[in-house]
Amino acid sequence: MNRRELLKAALAIPFLPAVMTGGIGTALAGSSFTRVRPGQAGWPSPAQWDGLRRAVGGRLLQPQSPFTASKAACDEVLKHIKNPFYIGDQPGLTQTSGWADAWLSQPSAYAVAAESAADVAAAVRFASKHHLRLVVKGGGHSYQGTSDAPDSLLIWTRHMNAISLHDNFVGQGCEGMQAPQPAVSVQAGAMWIDAYDAVTTHAGRYVQGGGCCTVGVAGLIQSGGFGSFSKRFGMAAAGLIEAEVVTADGEVRIANACMNPDLFWGIKGGGGGSLGVVTRLTLRTHALPEYFGGVFGEIKAASDAAFHALIAKAIAFYQGELFNPHWGEQMRFRGENVLNISMVFQGLSQQQAQATWQPFLDWVHASGDYQFTKPVQVLAIPAQHFWDADYFRQHVPGAMIADDRDGAPRNHVLWAGDQGEVGWFLHSFKSAWLPASLLRKDRQAALVDAIFACTRQWDVEFHFNKGLAGAPAEAIAAARDIATHPQVLDAFALAIIAGNGAPAYPGMPGANQDLPKARAEAAAVGRAMDALLKVAPNAGSYVSESDYFQRDWQHAFWGANYPRLAAVKRRYDPDGLFFVHHGVGSERWSADGFTRVA
Repeated sequence: MNRRELLKAALAIPFLPAVMTGGIGTALAGSSFTRVRPGQAGWPSPAQWDGLRRAVGGRLLQPQSPFTASKAACDEVLKHIKNPFYIGDQPGLTQTSGWADAWLSQPSAYAVAAESAADVAAAVRFASKHHLRLVVKGGGHSYQGTSDAPDSLLIWTRHMNAISLHDNFVGQGCEGMQAPQPAVSVQAGAMWIDAYDAVTTHAGRYVQGGGCCTVGVAGLIQSGGFGSFSKRFGMAAAGLIEAEVVTADGEVRIANACMNPDLFWGIKGGGGGSLGVVTRLTLRTHALPEYFGGVFGEIKAASDAAFHALIAKAIAFYQGELFNPHWGEQMRFRGENVLNISMVFQGLSQQQAQATWQPFLDWVHASGDYQFTKPVQVLAIPAQHFWDADYFRQHVPGAMIADDRDGAPRNHVLWAGDQGEVGWFLHSFKSAWLPASLLRKDRQAALVDAIFACTRQWDVEFHFNKGLAGAPAEAIAAARDIATHPQVLDAFALAIIAGNGAPAYPGMPGANQDLPKARAEAAAVGRAMDALLKVAPNAGSYVSESDYFQRDWQHAFWGANYPRLAAVKRRYDPDGLFFVHHGVGSERWSADGFTRVA
């Protein structure tokens, strides 16, 4: 057993009583079970693979990386290497190319290009029968490498992207117990840009989803999910009314407050790929505010002392004026003594937003210690146009980047600021929820000192929309009934510290993982987070934006909710068919998910 597997086994001990008893199906006996790989005894024969192919209507693929398939395929992927729509359309690629000393993007041995829950169920039953490593991919955005694995069978939901709107939705089995409400049903392979186009641009309503347009709907909901306006509308998972889920026994189940309520709770923040394959989700929709908008700019301080003062002013300004449901997104504190502002707002006009920021901007202007390296701009647009690609082409060119392929849907765009993440090779990534108590006047000085000390090592971003402190009471109440770490309820922000390099897919011409640089950056990121956590030593972490090497991941991601999640895993997947790195129940398995260790 290697060092990582020994650590996984040791961490499993406190949770084993909650995981080891039986549930739906027959649990495997003992701890010696090993899944099969190509070429090993028990790997399905060609005739058996043909049987699966027939069962899924011919939609069985043998994925290849375009970098190794042919010169033409390699040239094509290099042409579109920063186009996430293209990357997402490749069964053999993921949106992240890897993580230093952790994982590399590699295609599965086979893939079912599912078009229905029946296709998914057939793949699940086949994987269970033949003891295969199973992987699920929709948007393919996992930083942890959970949407790919070599020698596996992939369930690829990309083509399951239908969307339908409801005026008065009631969950199955909830008639007479649940009031009808406006909602949208979305299949698992849809991206958030598709949902926003249908719900907001065309129907004039709002659904709480993710900030990145190309993230898959199903993956975000299962991780908890935040969007730019979560400080007003809450977490994405809290908006889930009903889901269709294929469980490890190959059954297609409805999960809502009235049917399979434990599974329903578990998929709301319990992490994707651990409890089943979600094939459809129904989410509540909301009335749109009149305006959405943003505030963007950059301020450079002339000295360390001036930057320390700027941090203090920014934190005090946030606490006094922005710590409310109107405001979300980020401030980035950089080691070059620079403050980046990338904030959004809802429910305010441009004039109201400008008036909110003016005292802060006047303070900066009045001092001779600061330079606006990017002028602070305030912009508001009608909320219905916030994801309207044609509106942005006409009025704000360059803010959104389109899928550049011939025949691409006109609504397939992403925010320009997100393009840098496409294909990136991660060096390190850490996050921490910061409690609202740090904004008290008697705690602000310590927080400011910690931020400044952190920036001496690495940049840090405060994502204010990824903590629910300051949100309406109803948004906080809804989030109490999801599996995400309870710390999110009292966090004013999620701090993110990360480092990355250019795309470095295996076989990619010119790719350079530069592991010495990656390891040096990872060490600096670690020192930076250590400095910040001196004021929040017990901070939890957001499962989708977290450290691959997180040691106490059960507590860090889910806190006191983990034993309950383990019980859901025990009931619906007692044999551990569904495995992802640092997913519920993964402490029972080797790091690659092939051998049970406990």
